[in-house]
Amino acid sequence: MAASNQDQEEFWTSNAGPTWVSHEGPLDLFLGPVLDQVLERSAISTGQHVLDIGCGTGQSTLAAGNRVGPTGHVLGLDISSTMIARANERVASLPQVALALADAAEHLFEPAFFDHVISRFGVMFFADPEAAFRNIARALKPGGKVTLAAWGQIQRNPWFTLPAAIAKAELGAPPKSDPDEPGPFAFRDIDKVCSMLVAAGFTDVGGVAQDMVFALPGGMAEVAKLSLKVGPAAGTIKHFSADQAAQDRIEAAMADAFEGLGSAGIPAEINFFTATKS
Repeated sequence: MAASNQDQEEFWTSNAGPTWVSHEGPLDLFLGPVLDQVLERSAISTGQHVLDIGCGTGQSTLAAGNRVGPTGHVLGLDISSTMIARANERVASLPQVALALADAAEHLFEPAFFDHVISRFGVMFFADPEAAFRNIARALKPGGKVTLAAWGQIQRNPWFTLPAAIAKAELGAPPKSDPDEPGPFAFRDIDKVCSMLVAAGFTDVGGVAQDMVFALPGGMAEVAKLSLKVGPAAGTIKHFSADQAAQDRIEAAMADAFEGLGSAGIPAEINFFTATKS
């Protein structure tokens, strides 16, 4: 495994993984609209073989498993042992679902086995995306489809920008990260990602940016509470070992900032990609 993916494995297993498991319920609700779009665009059907990349705690794998039914098969992959352990608990009642602790960029898939590959926020972390897409293509049957979701432009996603700015104002600037490195915004450039899919041998490649809105039943206060644990504010808080008083101020400021976006929820831009194995 490449060094950068080792870093991702450690992060999603020891750092972010336990947090995502602890906040699985609100995260499933908050990001559920993206999964709904992936499933709608993929049109997964009964009896199909589906590969779910970056399955996390299993929400997407469970949904795909219910769609393909007992005559189908779904394999969920993730590099986080923490999240895979939780996913195993969630899919235990579905014999058509299997899970693997593996990197889809390097995993030795059975050739030409899957009808469809899906991913909600799982493909932006590849160290070498083009090589990863070539490996994934080998796992698809001729005519097999790919449906992927990734975060769009940074400035169009206040779920990231507002908490980052508020935490920075309270605590200071954390070490800068390169948005082009493996991470949430690595696939923000639609043309760049489509070019990588074409270079990996896919046809009928397309990408579209879609405006979406994310919300929680408890309103913006609940969103702010979640944002304190997941995302850039959480990273800054951990980096500076912020005390509870500072965390409370950040949470209150985030709630106010989110309220200023309107009552509907948090606006977001999500990129959706589709492609076909020739």
